[in-house]
Order: sequence, then structure tokens, then C-alpha cells
Amino acid sequence: MTDAAGFAELERVAIDVAERAADHVRMRRPQLFGTDPGHDPRPGTRADGPAPVATKSTPTDPVTLADTETEQLIRRELREQRPDDEVLGEEAGGTVEVPSGVRWVVDPIDGTVNFMYGIPAYAVSVAAQVDGRSVAGAVVDVARAITYSASAGGGARVDTGNGPAALSCNPIDRLDLALVATGFSYGAGRRSAQGAIVADLLPRIRDLRRVGAAALDLCMVASGAVDAHYEHGLSPWDWAAGALIAAEAGAVVHTPPPQSRSSDGHVTIAAAPGIAEAFVRLLDDVGARRAMPD
Repeated sequence: MTDAAGFAELERVAIDVAERAADHVRMRRPQLFGTDPGHDPRPGTRADGPAPVATKSTPTDPVTLADTETEQLIRRELREQRPDDEVLGEEAGGTVEVPSGVRWVVDPIDGTVNFMYGIPAYAVSVAAQVDGRSVAGAVVDVARAITYSASAGGGARVDTGNGPAALSCNPIDRLDLALVATGFSYGAGRRSAQGAIVADLLPRIRDLRRVGAAALDLCMVASGAVDAHYEHGLSPWDWAAGALIAAEAGAVVHTPPPQSRSSDGHVTIAAAPGIAEAFVRLLDDVGARRAMPD
């Protein structure tokens, strides 16, 4: 499956699966955490069932019941629609080596901390890769019920409920006026280094935004809500769909190797074309283009 029609069909599957998964996430949040934004989201136990939150790499790196349930749902849907394809997911893993056929790369909830705290910025990300290259993908902004999608060579789209509309980056050409999105590591050591980069970067751009969901950051570059994004230590499920959507909207995009993981510390970059060259030079100047391993 290497033609535009095949990629468009993969995009259709990605949209369908991601939207079904987003419906589940939307339903589960009040069931797990209630509707009070002042609830206590810390890991713990519940008298009426399993603890809704556990931790992974560090105490600040959470996983919820909704994460694991939603990935299971995504895998079931993909088995029904694409039974011969492989799947790599954030929670249940998968083959590290890049397969020869189609591999789906999925993040059931990107922005889990936001999800826990009731901050309306978390997403479901579903992408299809061929030979390690993203060829189709969808990212659903769960709280706003907005679907971003793209296929390789077919452009990028956003659907707010009224049908898809084309996406394109901002026509910005001044780096000092660029609004830049970024994110930070769960580990204290890398986070400290990222803070030093921010201190050097901030005086040379308009401002920074830290939304807390890389897939949404990349879609924000595509939609023009921000002008650029960079972040160290993203895994394939963080960028597989969003980076394609940004690229198809005209952004200049640099992604880590498809077999990399967060611990490798590679940087992901997406920038509107009018500032992309200058933005990459600026990242070089402040030391942000180097890998930042754990």
C-alpha cells in the first residue's frame, strides 16, 4: 500500500478508530475522577475498584485505567479492520524493529496528566506507518471533539463537526514574533537541561506555550494556533500522527528515528515554513538540537 488511494484509506481507518477511542476517553473521565476539577488525582486505591492511576518511569509519569482500556479498544478495532497489520502502543508495547508492512502507532491518551486534573488538553493519536514513515494519521482533541487528520501527499484536515476543512501553517516570516510550543521530561535531570534551553530561547521569540500534549502541539502548528514546536524525548506514539499532520499542512518537520524511544532524548521539531530555517538555527544556537538521553 504505497499510493495516495491506499494512504487515504488508512487515514479513514485512523479517523474511525481514533474517534471511537476518544468517545471512550470522554465517557470514562467523570467515571474515574468525577466532575469536580478540585479532585485529588494522585495514585492510590479505591474502595469500589482498582486504583484509577498508577505510575511508570517516575512518580510524575502516570497511567490511568482509561489509558489501558482505550489502547485495548484501539487494538480490537484495528484487528477487525486491519487484521494483518502490526501495532505499537504506548501502554502494551509492540515490536521495536520497524516491520516491512503497515504498523499502527497509537497513543490512547496523550496528555494523561491533563486528563487526570481535568485540564481540557488531551488527545487520542492513531497513525499508520510504512517502513517507519507515517503515511496516515488522526489526532482527536478529546475535550473539544475536534479531529485532525492527514495522509501522505493528500494534505491535512481538521473536522470540528461540520465536515473536514484544509489545514495550513501560519504565513509568518519573523522568528522574533513566533509563538513556540514545547514540553518537558518526566525526569528531573533532563527537565533541568530543558529549563536552561528555555531561558536562552525565550528572549528571542514572541513567547512559549506548554500545553502538555505533544500530538496537540504538532496539530497546533498545522492549524496556525502556534508557529513552531520542539520537544526532547518523544516516543513514536507521541509524534507519529501529529508530525504527519503538521508536514502535510506545510510545516518543516524533523522527527526522531522510528525505532527510538523517549529515553534516547532525540528532539522533534515542526515549524511554519517561513521561519523554519531560522528556528532550526536558533535551536542549534541554544543547544536544543542535541539529543538529551536519560
